Amino acid sequence: MWILPLVGYLGSIVGFGFMTLAIASGLYYLSELVEEHTVIAKRFLSKLIYSIMVLQLLLCFVDGFPFFLTLLGIFSHVIYLGNMRRFPFVKLTDPLFLSSCALVLVNHYVWFKHFSHHQERAYQNVSYYETPDNIPTFTEIASYFGLCVWLVPFALFVSLSASDNVLPTMGNESVGSSSADGNGGRRRGGGGMFKTLVDGVLGWFGQASAMVGLKRPEDRL
Repeated sequence: MWILPLVGYLGSIVGFGFMTLAIASGLYYLSELVEEHTVIAKRFLSKLIYSIMVLQLLLCFVDGFPFFLTLLGIFSHVIYLGNMRRFPFVKLTDPLFLSSCALVLVNHYVWFKHFSHHQERAYQNVSYYETPDNIPTFTEIASYFGLCVWLVPFALFVSLSASDNVLPTMGNESVGSSSADGNGGRRRGGGGMFKTLVDGVLGWFGQASAMVGLKRPEDRL
C-alpha cells in the first residue's frame, strides 16, 4: 500500500491542526473571560493553589512521594501565589514572575527524572514477561504533571496581563494605559498575555500576507 499511509499522515496533520486551533480558541476565550471577571478568577486561582499544595502533602504522606521533591513543589506554588498580589497585572521583569518561570522548568525536570528512575528500578527486579507491581501508570503520571506541575503556571499565563493598569491623571496621559471609552467610562489598558501573544501572531501573519500581495477580505470591498 502506498496511498493509504499518505492519507493517514495527511489526516494526522489535519487533525492535529484542528485540535491546536480548538485549544487556542478555548484559551483565548478564557483569557477574555478572566479580564471580565478578575475578582472571581483571583479567588479561584488562589483556592486552586492551596488545593494543589494540600494534594501534594497527601501524596507525600499517604503514597510515599519523595519529601524533598514535594517540598520543592509546595515552595513553587508559594512563589506562584506571590504573583497574585497584583493580579491580573504583572511585570515581565518581576523577580517573582521570573522565578515562577524557572520553577516550572525545574519541577518538570525533577519529577520526570523521578518517575523515569522509579520505573527503571521496578523493571530491573522482574523478568521481561512480568509487569512490576506498585508503579504508576501513564495516566497517573500524566495526571500528576497536568494537575500538580503544569495547571497553575498555565492558568497564570492565560490569566495575567502583560501591562500595568495605570489610570491617567489630569494633564498626564500614558501611552498604552487606561483610556475613556465611548460612554465616558474607563477602559483598561493592556490585555491578557496569551491574548496579546495571539493578537501579535495574527498581526504578523496579516503583515506577511500584505507583503506578498494578499489582501484581507474587508480590503477587497
